[in-house]
Amino acid sequence: MFEIGKHNTLTILRDTDPGLYLGNVEESDEVVLLPHKYKPESYNIGDEIRVFIYLDNEERPVATTLEPFVLLNTFGYLHCSDVTKHGAFMDWGLEKQLFVSFKEQARPMKINNWYIVYLYLDEKTNRLAGSSKTNQFLQNDTLTIQRFEEVNILVTHLTEKGANVIINGVHKGLIYLEDIFEDIRTGDRIKAFVKKIRDDNKIDIVIQTPGFKSIEPNAQYILDELKATGGFLPLHDKSSPETIKENLGLSKKSFKKAIGSLYKNKQIVIKEDGIELL
Repeated sequence: MFEIGKHNTLTILRDTDPGLYLGNVEESDEVVLLPHKYKPESYNIGDEIRVFIYLDNEERPVATTLEPFVLLNTFGYLHCSDVTKHGAFMDWGLEKQLFVSFKEQARPMKINNWYIVYLYLDEKTNRLAGSSKTNQFLQNDTLTIQRFEEVNILVTHLTEKGANVIINGVHKGLIYLEDIFEDIRTGDRIKAFVKKIRDDNKIDIVIQTPGFKSIEPNAQYILDELKATGGFLPLHDKSSPETIKENLGLSKKSFKKAIGSLYKNKQIVIKEDGIELL
């Protein structure tokens, strides 16, 4: 049995004018069409092929070798290509566009704007649909992560506090403004780390490895910068946080920890006007 909204590995059962009919050898009564334009250049009956299955304009299952921008029960950052009296239509990489009804829009969608959208299967109609009301698909009641763990995040929007993110496609989190040392934007997918889990299960995220674990990678980063600049950087423990952030993208606290580690390992010397590679 194939799954709508996901990748399926199916067997080529027969070749016809419209295209290839695919299915499982054990369940030959259930087949799906891979249209002629998506046929591989060479194939044999009985070969296996990986395809994505969705519903065509007549709501029939159809296979494609195109790669969608979002899969079932996941989040994507999609472009709104049209808005009608029925709702909005999103470009998700396939011929048939993804429909987002007005009731599933967190705010009214506009043509040419980009939105975080969740792909779900409507149980009433058995159709794939999108929703920008992402909070209903996230939960922090039961956490599947722990402090210092590496996670995958999707940046959803920026506020005065920082960057709101989706963690591993399951939880909500926040990167506080003071922990942002690089340019990030809505739609960015980034490797990050759990800095703190609060008593109310709110999750603080950082892009750099948190706590004591950040010393080593930041020290290596500064070593690389020293080598690239001829062995000297006009930064030291008395430099302002703004200057350090502008030049290295690090907080002053992380910078001081890193150069302290390098100094202890006798890899640099700290001078009045900067640090020098030994």
